[in-house]
Amino acid sequence: MRLTIVHKLMRDSDAYDHPCGWFGFDRPKSSLTHHFKALREAGVIRQRQYGLERRSRLRREDLEIRFPGLLALVENWQPPAARSQRSTKSDKQT
Repeated sequence: MRLTIVHKLMRDSDAYDHPCGWFGFDRPKSSLTHHFKALREAGVIRQRQYGLERRSRLRREDLEIRFPGLLALVENWQPPAARSQRSTKSDKQT
């Protein structure tokens, strides 16, 4: 779940902070809150309060300095759903 959050922020995010609903997870709010809190406390994301919602942004520069090359690995990672779709397409082609 956390890797998917970071991956989505890297690949699909623009210069804006995003609320939890932007990620499109079908999970209980308490579960999402737990994962976002873990990422925030680990220094992976930055969250800002906008009214009643928190919006997230990847701490890209900080992570690149602290862990050179890690974000490149995360960016090339394929979520499980994408992997299964890719294998299904290649099975149909053969």
